[in-house]
Amino acid sequence: MTMKHSVCLLEAVNLALASEMRKDEDIVLLGEDIGVNGGVFRATANLRDEFGLKRVMDTPLAESMIAGLSIGMSTQGLKPIAEIQFMGFIFPALEHIICHAARMRNRTRGRLSCPLVIRAPFGGGIHAPEHHSESTEALLAHIPGLKVVIPSSPTRAYGLLLGAIRDPDPVIFLEPKRIYRSVHQEIEDNGEALPLGRCFTLREGKDITLVSWGAMITETLSAAELLSEQGIQCEVIDVASISPLDTETILASVRKTGRLVIIHEASKNLGLGAEIAATVAEKSLLDLQAPIARVAGYDTVMPYFRMENHFMPNTQDIIDSVNQTLEFV
Repeated sequence: MTMKHSVCLLEAVNLALASEMRKDEDIVLLGEDIGVNGGVFRATANLRDEFGLKRVMDTPLAESMIAGLSIGMSTQGLKPIAEIQFMGFIFPALEHIICHAARMRNRTRGRLSCPLVIRAPFGGGIHAPEHHSESTEALLAHIPGLKVVIPSSPTRAYGLLLGAIRDPDPVIFLEPKRIYRSVHQEIEDNGEALPLGRCFTLREGKDITLVSWGAMITETLSAAELLSEQGIQCEVIDVASISPLDTETILASVRKTGRLVIIHEASKNLGLGAEIAATVAEKSLLDLQAPIARVAGYDTVMPYFRMENHFMPNTQDIIDSVNQTLEFV
């Protein structure tokens, strides 16, 4: 008999880690302050007490070393789950991730795989200083051989993390820290994974398609609810896995509604929204009744502290973009 838990996204991550570690002794956790302190956000709280220091390991402040160790472990029978404390600290680890983890299966012609998960909190919303608020998911999604997953709710965090852990290849699991504790959902700890590489349709609609992911799903759903009071029915799609990207779900929605607005926190220039827009233009141009719109962050570094609220799109920005798209003749 499985238990139900009312949890936030952060607690859902912890629940999924504990659930899978009880079933699979090959899973080990490593990262900065994840053991004794339970992580800077407490995502791994109490796991060292249950599983011991050989399976929940504090590391030095060295992201390159964390990535290198994890790749070595993954090729030798273990299933490491590494935490990069903030996404802005991931860059020293990219040489290992891009040149080795992402290429391992191809390089060895399938003789070795790399069942590795790298978790990282990302995005703004906590009024943090430099290197703590990046949304550079498009950079990672561009790398062949990597899967990149972004949950937008506790339910999807639990199921997608289980799916990532069970995947035989490397997965980057980006956790939108702005909504770590803001929403609670009841989750049954039943060990059921959600599939990677699939979008989730959160709201059905016939007038316009809204595509988003991560923390921006909150504003997108809020905008859709307010627009429904005006008689505008928005279809809301949570991308969830930005690589591989489930283009068919997006295209099917656009064929139905004829209009598309893409919402993301990351800078607009060369963001994932551009890739989605290009794909829709290539494959469903004649289904469009208006130009594709993007609501995104500015092409600047995330500003400090309270100024970040001016950087990130808000509900009104989405509503304005939807109205402009619907008014196009």
